[in-house]
Amino acid sequence: MAKTSFRTLLLAAVASGAIAATAMAQQAPSTGGATPVAPTTPPAARAAGTSQERAVPSFTPVTDQRLANPEPRNWLMYRRTYDGQGFSPLDQINAGNVAELTPAWSFSTGVIEGHQAPPIVNDGVMYVTTPQAQVIALDAKTGDVLWRYRRQLPDDLTQLHPTNRGVALYGDKVYVATVDCFLVALDAKTGKEVWTAKVEDYQKGHYMTLAPLIARGKVMVGGSGGEFGVRGFIAGYDAASGKEAWRSFTIPAAGEPGNETWTKGGWQTGGGSVWLTGHYDPKLNLAYWGTGNAAPWMGDSRPGDNLYTTSVVALNPEDGKFKAHHQYHWNDSWDWDEVSTPLLIDIEREGRTIPSLVHPGRNGYLWQLERKADSIRFVSGVPFVQQDVFAKLDPETGRPTYNEARKPGLDKKAEFCPSLWGGKDWPPAAYNPQTKLLYIPANENLCGALTGHRMDHVPGQLFLGAGLEDIGMSLRPGADHIGELQAWDLTTNKKVWSHPFKDSQLWGPVLTTGGGLVFMGGTNDRAFRAFDAKTGKTLWQMRTNSGVTGVPSSFEVDGTQYIAVQSGWGVDATRMQDKLVEIDPVRFKADVPQGGVVWVFALRQRVNQQAMQ
Repeated sequence: MAKTSFRTLLLAAVASGAIAATAMAQQAPSTGGATPVAPTTPPAARAAGTSQERAVPSFTPVTDQRLANPEPRNWLMYRRTYDGQGFSPLDQINAGNVAELTPAWSFSTGVIEGHQAPPIVNDGVMYVTTPQAQVIALDAKTGDVLWRYRRQLPDDLTQLHPTNRGVALYGDKVYVATVDCFLVALDAKTGKEVWTAKVEDYQKGHYMTLAPLIARGKVMVGGSGGEFGVRGFIAGYDAASGKEAWRSFTIPAAGEPGNETWTKGGWQTGGGSVWLTGHYDPKLNLAYWGTGNAAPWMGDSRPGDNLYTTSVVALNPEDGKFKAHHQYHWNDSWDWDEVSTPLLIDIEREGRTIPSLVHPGRNGYLWQLERKADSIRFVSGVPFVQQDVFAKLDPETGRPTYNEARKPGLDKKAEFCPSLWGGKDWPPAAYNPQTKLLYIPANENLCGALTGHRMDHVPGQLFLGAGLEDIGMSLRPGADHIGELQAWDLTTNKKVWSHPFKDSQLWGPVLTTGGGLVFMGGTNDRAFRAFDAKTGKTLWQMRTNSGVTGVPSSFEVDGTQYIAVQSGWGVDATRMQDKLVEIDPVRFKADVPQGGVVWVFALRQRVNQQAMQ
């Protein structure tokens, strides 16, 4: 197992870039572009291992039809449905009885760091991933282990983000993207490897943490590594064979549309990484993906708009061809990745139903866009946290005009709000079609500072254009809270309610349900909570073993509804905590132990009945 110096990463990491103090242990010359690689059986040095407690008793094949219309009882993909709304229609657990929620079972994963993956459930079988490249199959009703897959990671692997955000299911296979940049297909019943495909070279700074997206028989993944100056991409693989079908780069090469936005070059090392799962519109046959910051951080070191960084792109999953894009902000200079994929929501607005893309951005604005077969149209953009960088938005295109005093540059320090971590980082928002509210896990009142410097690109080494001494974070004067769960009416673009967290940041992915509830963790008190979806009132909470940064899910087995989530503090939640302690060691002091546990909850009466069976 590859070792991670957590203290080194913690001290040397801020923002989602997760700055590492040391470069990759080995370096390789740049090839100037990726070459499709055929699937292989890993050699002995990379041999994977699966320990099987007992075979999966039954596995219902996952089809295109089931992915497009999943049964209410199941949670078959990262956000349950292709639209990414994070909504479960199950309502056995509701606002009237959620106070009776109690643990049904729990399972310790055996590893530390950020446990961010949702428990994926298919007809009573649960699949979870953890840091250090584990996939674990569990009986979703009892928590019994069915099998556990452990990938042998290279000894020279430096993990800037020790996490994994989950599996994808298709046919009779489980698919996982690994931190050493392989795509692995496992037999869903046994956990045995079916095929592996090398996606990129980890020694050049590439790695993967996202859950794959599957549509039309293609397994789609993107890669991390923007802080190493990689060239971002999305790649599609044949689900049956593992053969690479296509690869589309988020940074256009010379002669390709969009390359002219790199006016003085730099596209070869331009960043634009894709490290969160995309969403899919089956009617348009388009997959939507968010893209990360450009590299290096300072915009004046790479003049131009820098397409397709800090954007949403739409592509055909069958051939990977880009069909449309929208750039949220151009020439990024704040490390504001916009990798969170917008939610697909139909919104009543302007006297009609608009098929929308809704994105609470890291740049602190709530964006509404209209999705079409060949374009993405700007509809609106409003700040959901305090933001002092944008002077205004173009009413037709949404292109921001900047307050230049708030834009850092080479040898130029600038202070700005929100901070490098943004108004919302990677934890996904959720939308409830019954309340018609969007729920945003926001961080308010945090500001940042940056100063840039010139640097040369060396493959496999950091390419930030800033040092640790050039990065700052502060609280806005008079700030009475940081974390804030917000509920927004998208028809009016108005905030309906908010629930502040006085002494904690918020890194909690959101689940909302047909029972009129919102579930979320993400605070440094280790609590997992249920809120009234209409009012924001806390209806239930329980302190877990660690901080909860996992994506919650809900499922049903034998007539009982369950709520499931992984608890395991780490990665950027820990790094922000460290920075807050530097600001105010008394107010923000919090002991958040590490260690991963899968928690599964049900109503007390149901748990007692099962115990008697």
